[in-house]
Amino acid sequence: MKIAILGGGPGGYVAAIRAAQLGAEVTVIEKERLGGTCLNKGCIPTKVLLHTAEQLETIKKDSREIGIDVSDATINWKQLQKRKEKVVRKLVAGVENLFKNNNVTKISGEGSFISKNQILVKAADGSTVTVDFDYAIIATGSKPVIIPLPGVDLPGVITSDEALSLQEIPKSMVIIGGGVIGAEFAEVYGTLGCKVTIVEMLPDIVANMDGDIVKPLRDKFIKSGIEIYTDTRVVSISKSAENLIVNTSSKNGDKSFEAEKVLLSIGRKPVTGNMGLEELGINTVKGAVSVNKFMQTNIENIYAVGDCNGGVMLAHVASAEGIVAVESIMNKHPDIDFKTIPYCVYTHPELAGVGLTEEQARNKGYDIKTGVFPMYINGKAMIEAQTEGIVKYVADGTTGEILGLHMSGLRATDLIVEGALAIRLEATVEEIISTIHAHPTVGESLLEAAHAVYGNAIHIPK
Repeated sequence: MKIAILGGGPGGYVAAIRAAQLGAEVTVIEKERLGGTCLNKGCIPTKVLLHTAEQLETIKKDSREIGIDVSDATINWKQLQKRKEKVVRKLVAGVENLFKNNNVTKISGEGSFISKNQILVKAADGSTVTVDFDYAIIATGSKPVIIPLPGVDLPGVITSDEALSLQEIPKSMVIIGGGVIGAEFAEVYGTLGCKVTIVEMLPDIVANMDGDIVKPLRDKFIKSGIEIYTDTRVVSISKSAENLIVNTSSKNGDKSFEAEKVLLSIGRKPVTGNMGLEELGINTVKGAVSVNKFMQTNIENIYAVGDCNGGVMLAHVASAEGIVAVESIMNKHPDIDFKTIPYCVYTHPELAGVGLTEEQARNKGYDIKTGVFPMYINGKAMIEAQTEGIVKYVADGTTGEILGLHMSGLRATDLIVEGALAIRLEATVEEIISTIHAHPTVGESLLEAAHAVYGNAIHIPK
């Protein structure tokens, strides 16, 4: 069986390897480097910058407290950029080696459908090649949304792509959009000495996550000098003598902010243009490819995974969807539960959540119980001098089944997998309580928060 995959990002390359494991002859068409946005312009390079920012913050804030005297710690931006590229290159090379190991063929170029069984690939030099297939998987990802604001095309207005590789750290930056991307870049540049202002239309930053776990991050941002304006709409961007001016409107009146750079971080949109989808009759909605639960389009032998299908735009979701698509094609009956998607923000403190937030659970009609444990009581968090944050369970008040787990603080993005597994297995609070957690670890906070659901947390004073 021949499977052609358009795009070599987390959805495409994982689908390719899984298909090869199951015996398919696989061809991946990618116009840039393997790894897609995640490895090259998203998850990985962003986290390299965040790691350095966190280390610098720890050195400046906590080094003396933990018994290390450090004088004049400064950022070496050029070296950081070199390290970022080194990590990216290593991971991209890893995917290339996996392709070789699994006999996956990669064709460099831009592909478009010319029939339901053929893709025309145009290389950078103008040459073309036709790829025949039995099944195809569209995995073309997404790109930053550019809002049609007056002044959005001015020099100095950038997206996350450019923000990763600026020549130098700007003195000031206005970030339009306080979601995950905006918050992470605020963390990076704010920590590295840039004056950061976040302008967000919604009532809070990182509004898709439980408000209780967002609060420690918001408080930390404000304490560190990052200005946050919520319920505020940007109306235009203009130019001053030396900088850019972001003009906004809110219920408190109009306000303008001046900065060297303006970062647009209001979301991403599917990449589905110039691929022959319309000519082939593939259904799309607002640019996103429509799929069923098996990731199958209305053309039965063509599937779509990842950001291009307009679902949850996360790398790990794209990878899971890639496996679902391939296993569906190969009649393997995939059993991935999309209720267990973890949402992570790699700020300091980290944020992570899985399942229903308290508000979502109440809106669905659940009679819920919640349990909260503050990180400042956790011994390992004290040892590492990172005591911001909380752990919060949302549970069914009748059955005790865990509906959601939400965390902010040390190791949150690693530990959230316990909540994902609990929801996948329909575990109850009692089953978490009866599971021994190692001491001293940050993971103990999950046990304590479970006890707190019933008011019995061991280490919280009455």
